[in-house]
Amino acid sequence: MHARCLPAAPNWYCSRCSDVSTSGLFGFGAKCTIYLVQVSASSCRVTGELVGHKDLVTSFSFCQHLGQSHICVSSSCDGSVRFWDSETKKFLKESSGHQNPVSAVHWSPVDKNLVVSGDEKGVVVCHWFHTGDTSSFFPEPRTIFCLSCSPHIWSHVAIGYKDGMIVLIDVSKKGEVLHRLRGHDNEIQSLCWSPEPGEGILDGPTEDSEADDTGGVLGEGCLLASGSRDQTLRIWSTDRGKSIVTLKLPYLKKRGSVMDTGVRERLWLHVHWPKGRRTQVISSSFSGELLLWELAKTAKQKWSVFGTTSDGQNHNRIVFNTSSVQLQEQQLLLSTSMDREVKCWDMNTLELCWTLPALGGFVYSLCFSPLGSGTLALGVGDNMIRVWSTQSSKQYDTLCFWQGIKSKVTALAWHPQKEGALAFGTDDGKVGIYGVFTHKPPQISSSYHKKTVYTLAWGPPVPPLSFGSSKGKSAFSLYSCAGEGTILQHDPHQLGGDAFNIDKLIKNTNNIQHKLSPHTDLNWKPDGKAVAIGNEDGCIEVYEAPSLRLLCSIQQHHKIINCLRWHHGLHNPDLSALLASGSSNAVVYIHDLKQVLESPGDSAVVMSEPFRKLSGHTAKITGLSWSHHHADRLVTVSYDGTAQVWDVLQETPVSNYRGHHGNVLCVDWSPEDPDVVWTGGKDFTVHEWRVSKQEFDKPPKGKKMVDLKDKRKKGKAKKPSAGGAVVNGERRPAAAVALSEEEDDDTSSTNSSLPPIVLNDIQKKPSPALKNKDEPEVMVSSLKKKKPRSMLVLSTSMDHRPKDELLQDCVTLASVTHHSPPNGCVPGQGDHVHLGLFSDREALYRMFEAEEEAHIEAGHFETTVYLRLWSGDLQGALQLATERGELNDHLLSLAPMAGFSVWSAAVDSYVKQLCLQEQFVKAASHLLSVNKLHEAVGLLRSHKLYREAIALVKARLPQDDPVLKELYQSWAAVLEKDGHFSAAAKCYLAAGSSFDAAKVISRKKEVSSLRAAAHLAQICGEASLSQSLSLRCAKELVLAQDWSSAQDVLHQHTALLAHRLHFSLAELLSQLLSEPGGLCASSGASSGLWTSAENNLAFRQRVEQVWDEKFGVTRTSQGPQCVKSLQQQLQSVEIPQSMANVPLKQVVVSSCLHLTRAFLCLMSDEDEQTMKELWWAVCLVKDAHFSAFSRLCHLLFPDGDVGAFSNQRPSEEPSAVALTLQSFTRYLRLYELWWSSSLPNGNGTEPNGSVPDLGLDVLLCESAAAAQDTQRAMSEIQDKLNSLMTKHRSLGPEAEEEKGDTTPAQGQEATANGDEPETFLSLSVKMAQCQKRLSELPDSVTVCSYAKVARPEAGWLWCVCGYVRFALRELPLKWSVGSFQ
Repeated sequence: MHARCLPAAPNWYCSRCSDVSTSGLFGFGAKCTIYLVQVSASSCRVTGELVGHKDLVTSFSFCQHLGQSHICVSSSCDGSVRFWDSETKKFLKESSGHQNPVSAVHWSPVDKNLVVSGDEKGVVVCHWFHTGDTSSFFPEPRTIFCLSCSPHIWSHVAIGYKDGMIVLIDVSKKGEVLHRLRGHDNEIQSLCWSPEPGEGILDGPTEDSEADDTGGVLGEGCLLASGSRDQTLRIWSTDRGKSIVTLKLPYLKKRGSVMDTGVRERLWLHVHWPKGRRTQVISSSFSGELLLWELAKTAKQKWSVFGTTSDGQNHNRIVFNTSSVQLQEQQLLLSTSMDREVKCWDMNTLELCWTLPALGGFVYSLCFSPLGSGTLALGVGDNMIRVWSTQSSKQYDTLCFWQGIKSKVTALAWHPQKEGALAFGTDDGKVGIYGVFTHKPPQISSSYHKKTVYTLAWGPPVPPLSFGSSKGKSAFSLYSCAGEGTILQHDPHQLGGDAFNIDKLIKNTNNIQHKLSPHTDLNWKPDGKAVAIGNEDGCIEVYEAPSLRLLCSIQQHHKIINCLRWHHGLHNPDLSALLASGSSNAVVYIHDLKQVLESPGDSAVVMSEPFRKLSGHTAKITGLSWSHHHADRLVTVSYDGTAQVWDVLQETPVSNYRGHHGNVLCVDWSPEDPDVVWTGGKDFTVHEWRVSKQEFDKPPKGKKMVDLKDKRKKGKAKKPSAGGAVVNGERRPAAAVALSEEEDDDTSSTNSSLPPIVLNDIQKKPSPALKNKDEPEVMVSSLKKKKPRSMLVLSTSMDHRPKDELLQDCVTLASVTHHSPPNGCVPGQGDHVHLGLFSDREALYRMFEAEEEAHIEAGHFETTVYLRLWSGDLQGALQLATERGELNDHLLSLAPMAGFSVWSAAVDSYVKQLCLQEQFVKAASHLLSVNKLHEAVGLLRSHKLYREAIALVKARLPQDDPVLKELYQSWAAVLEKDGHFSAAAKCYLAAGSSFDAAKVISRKKEVSSLRAAAHLAQICGEASLSQSLSLRCAKELVLAQDWSSAQDVLHQHTALLAHRLHFSLAELLSQLLSEPGGLCASSGASSGLWTSAENNLAFRQRVEQVWDEKFGVTRTSQGPQCVKSLQQQLQSVEIPQSMANVPLKQVVVSSCLHLTRAFLCLMSDEDEQTMKELWWAVCLVKDAHFSAFSRLCHLLFPDGDVGAFSNQRPSEEPSAVALTLQSFTRYLRLYELWWSSSLPNGNGTEPNGSVPDLGLDVLLCESAAAAQDTQRAMSEIQDKLNSLMTKHRSLGPEAEEEKGDTTPAQGQEATANGDEPETFLSLSVKMAQCQKRLSELPDSVTVCSYAKVARPEAGWLWCVCGYVRFALRELPLKWSVGSFQ
């Protein structure tokens, strides 16, 4: 469709964003598009684009297999992987598999069906092209920067990560990791495999490798090259997973330049291993040079630089991608760079073949030089000007100018007589002049515009520059029009002087007092006799030069004027007075001003009818250009994305160009070829196309409506407003619209000798945040003002009637004002409703009534309210707003004017309205305005806004007001229910309920909460509650074995001294049990109570010593340390009797409570109670843990005699409890003796061979055995009774009916077993007999149970019995096994 094209610049910071096919078709990603360029050694040609991605293209790869080389694949930040046919430029299919931006893709050189891609989250996806299948792997949770498929083994893939890691995976084994290559310490920016298999291709020494006889590296794997941001290039052995060569990137200092420290930080190190060159690797460098590394070289310098024969061949910014292709006998290398150029190199000579320039921004302006042959200037949004010699022998002979610009170039204009003088205007309001052939910095005007420069034009000077002698005076001035609506005249010879605003001259010449409409465009007639100025209101004004007298005003357009062009008049002088104009209403008008120019009148002429009307575009017109070769041909460009050639005189379309993929912004007709037109647009491209070769002759129909529907669906666009976009309260024409929509990827320049560098986020790193902002009118639409609705719609609508009726209104109004009104005319009513605005007050009120009815019918009640307000009916306005629920702050602020009662009623109504809208705080505030404080508090409380209600009460009511306490208590209840205990406690404290505050804090039942609650209760005087909470906290600390904290908590309460004694004893016992050989875990934070006690003392003496020294507790102590008082404190403490499945440390604490009681009873000489407490202490441990029971007995009774804890005389008979306790110690000693005899070489005797004295007279007690037999019999009887009861309940109601049959059945069952039948009666008799026998036994054996010798399941009963026989040879065995049980 186009002959030549300057494409968009390749994307930056992508590892593989370009590739070349075997047929020489080069493709690269630029923004969201892929451009295809057919390359050869001598030239290149852009052949087409692949359009479809919604975000930045990050990677691109051709299939390198025969028969399929036209298929290519691309990836994007939109998370898609797309397949294309480069021959037909068609989209084939999309492969899904990624949920994140895809950063790399590669088509396998071995398998024509396999494509591998990786995304920023580390997911690797294999796409099978022919079948459409995909498989995903996640080898590493890192960000993937690049990947490359092996050219030798189809399943091997190398992946480079951001953190410097390289991973080799096998996709045939579910992504199994083969090697992790470590050596780089920064992001991997490129990977490439050796084109030939094997690793024996390098000569000379290598890192950490063995060499064969020929000097090559051993191994059967493949070599892999990597480039990293750490400034090194490494060659890896994939067989051993090690680096064998490391190459440090050299810094090549250019002649006459200073080293830039930022260059090293901006490095992108790309590597490429060309086919057929197994020992040569190509890499990028710091400043854009390409290096050829000779891996087999033994010299220190292994690299050569491309393009050294002449200056200017290399890139002047870092290179991102390279790719090579073999065409016939010549191998070419293609490179893309940050300098926005694509270069082709001859691999044999390392010399440059050609350069394809590319564009990095919108093309805002293009124009041909009137003096140079085919010299085309381009103003681009990448902060640069391109000058293209289109007639040069080189296809793309361009020069770039960037110094002094530093902003988007939005306007250009060649000097009509001075060759090479090019004026430019920028987005930041700068105006300057470049000498494109002088290589000097530009001249910059000292007068800056406040906004974007839209248009530049050279024309004859007007006053004051036209005053004075002609000597030294310039024949042309430079005029600039910018976004603030002003036109400045600049003197090209004195740009340092102040520019002149021509509005002053226009006002003075034409005696204009009012403010002029903002200007949006201007164009001088080629002969310099007149200038046309377009305005924001759609008006076009033509002024005579040099006085700028207004000749005519063209009132045809209704929207902002975007472009104006005078006819050149070269072929037909009669047409030289034609003026073409384009605006935002998509219609082009041609105006014939011949009569106005040739015979100007004394006053300006108003023109309202065009000479010709060109309709067809569906969006705003952005550019115009008359053909220099035809008298009646005009080309126009529009936001509909097309360029249209017209036959103006016939008003017919000739040709329509649709090659751009976006809005077209500028156009110019070739001065050399009558069939060639040049256009530039928002797709970052410039196209050269022929009028005669276009398929269409008209713009596409309905394109605008389709675009608008799509925008509405996306919620990104609205209906365009008349007169262009409104930005910051100011309307802007098409040039500014384009500027506001351009994405932020333009460059900024510096004062150095090189073009600028832009480190923008859009190009630096593909990310999900990068979005395509190149959609027409998206940003502008969001900034458009909504046109306010008129309050007087009826009278306003009457002003849009036909002209005759409007004139008749003037006559009627004159009659009403000066005479009596005509018959049937009532100003403010009926057909004369609009006249109420120009008549008396009664007529105005009648008009208001009519307007109210119209607004009510249309549903505009808010406007009706304001009309009533204006008419003075404030109460009626408030009532209407109340009925409609449309009260607002403004109306309420006016309510006091109608009196307090009306104001109060309005506030009540507004409060109800606000409550329905859930604006409770605002509603309460309005209640305060009418002194309804309690109602405001009640409103806040009813909606659970307690915080606001309390703040209001405390600020406005007395401190002792009962409402405050009630609010605190209600809020506390709500907080407590929701689990916010701390906040609830604050409320209780504020309400004076300290008891409730402490209780609610303690509800969490954790140590910190209990301690805080106890402290709080103590501060508030709740002594009993503080003691209770302190004791709970101490118990939790004891279970956690934090003994020190437990003692600290109880230390401040003298009434809890007994518990301190209990916990101190528990600490001692836990320490003793945790010693080597003990059973408890090591104790926690020690209290230090037992460190001073002597360790060689007996357990009893040690406890008594510490109690005396630390607590002051002795037999004779008084006051809080009184023994009797301490006994009473511990008497009420309950201990669970069952210790099954209870942790041993908790059992020890419970046992220590009995031990504490025992010590206190011992001090008060209560021997009987002492033995009982000791017996309970021992029993608790025995039931839970036998080994702990054994160690405890040894601690308490080291000699096996319980008399150590008795104050009785030896002659006195021991109590029954003492005998029972003694039986436990004998039982334990018997067990230990048996255990020692069962060990190897153990015989159970003393060292001298004698049998130890076991004291079995205590253990073998006949009464105890009888009691145990009786208790066991009672247990068996109880089990049988329970069984009979269960069977009886299972029979249900039939049990009573079949009661007679029950006994025989039972009797038969019992007879079968050989026993008497068991009935409820017989079992009850047996139970009574057992109870009688048990009552006849002494209390000493029934109160405290004796120790049992053994249990049947223990397995050692007969051994004990045998040992007893051995010990008592002469004692008859009258104790049976049942007695021991």
